[in-house]
Amino acid sequence: MQNILHSKQLHKETFLDKFFKISQRESTVKTEIIGGITTFLTMAYIIFVNPSILSDAGMNKGALITVTCLASGIGTLIAGLWANAPFALAPGMGLNAFFTYTLVLGKGVTWEEALGVVFISGLCFLILTLGGIREKIAKAIPKELSIATTAGIGLFIAFIGLKNMGLIASNNATFVTLGNFSTTTLLSLLGLLIMALFEIKKIKGGILISILTITIISLSLGIVSMPNEIISLPPSINPIFMKLNILGALKISLMGSIFSFMFIDLFDSLGVMLSCYKNMGLGKNTNEEDALKKMLHVDVTSTLIGSVLGTSTVTSYAESTTGIAAGARTGLSSVIIAGLFFISLLFTPIIGVVPGFATAPALVMVGIFMFQSIGNLDLKDLKIAIPAFITIIMMPLTYSISTGLSFGFISYVLTHIIAKEFDKISITLWFIFGLSILNLMV
Repeated sequence: MQNILHSKQLHKETFLDKFFKISQRESTVKTEIIGGITTFLTMAYIIFVNPSILSDAGMNKGALITVTCLASGIGTLIAGLWANAPFALAPGMGLNAFFTYTLVLGKGVTWEEALGVVFISGLCFLILTLGGIREKIAKAIPKELSIATTAGIGLFIAFIGLKNMGLIASNNATFVTLGNFSTTTLLSLLGLLIMALFEIKKIKGGILISILTITIISLSLGIVSMPNEIISLPPSINPIFMKLNILGALKISLMGSIFSFMFIDLFDSLGVMLSCYKNMGLGKNTNEEDALKKMLHVDVTSTLIGSVLGTSTVTSYAESTTGIAAGARTGLSSVIIAGLFFISLLFTPIIGVVPGFATAPALVMVGIFMFQSIGNLDLKDLKIAIPAFITIIMMPLTYSISTGLSFGFISYVLTHIIAKEFDKISITLWFIFGLSILNLMV
């Protein structure tokens, strides 16, 4: 009997090995499982944070929890089975903030129209990707602006996080001021401290552990109440499923927003993929170049699926590098991650009681991660420093990622016109320059 079970085990591992090319990539089934679990633990905070952000736009939080798990699981599963890549996908941080705080709360767009914007941006992305134009656009955009954009988004979502923590508040005279140190604010600060401690010690899963710790403390203090059940069927997605308004999103005033979604996702996803393949040590392999193209298609497809389900842009996650660092080299690790997202659907009652002040520090911590990219800028060169600074500072001050982007592109072109460096301004940049002016005028 033991020999039969052992034979079946070998057959199963052989199938997995052949399908995912595990041995070929110098990995093992055990290593792939560990890599998948590692990545999931470092990014599972999105299950709590994404519903918290998007619910501010007026969307049903219970449905958002379900959709976040579904969109993340489906996108990651496609990455594993079709592209055979150890990448995880989920609603992007920064993109969800743009959805809620810039589009819905900032411009007064309905969340249904905002989902339409996400869908259209994904559709445009699909056309660009199939035509191979996506990579050409990426090369045409100055590296300095893409770095500044990442840093600016980091500052923007950190600002939102501090606001949600209660650490900063509005003030008629100074616009913002120090908030009151209430019990929830102090718990948020404790959560941020726990996250920082874990990150400094390089212990994986710090953000998730912090969110759960603060939630448990809040339960013990009676600030939040225990759910009636621990495990149950997930909430229905009907309140947000297929509610996107594509026709309503086809407005001139939303052209800039559609471009912003495309631009942010362009560098987020492409940057993550190139970094991951580099860390895998497989970037020069022809097959891996084909896999990169497949992953670009997976990214776009996931965005379209996510908008239909009812969430903001789904994109590749930088946290995938943690699983790769643990040894993941194939899509099997992505299948593990997807499975964990699907299992999480059973624990939605617990997820639903997590308070906003427990997830708010995650925005600050992710913002810090994104802001670190500023170290790659040569700020001694004013032709770089001026547009970079304007891009970064205008995002939180105008409470709009698209506005910051527009000012960044305009200032980049103008500074290089003044410097008479016209060779640095490509046709693509001239087009974006005009689009940015139109966006600000509208």
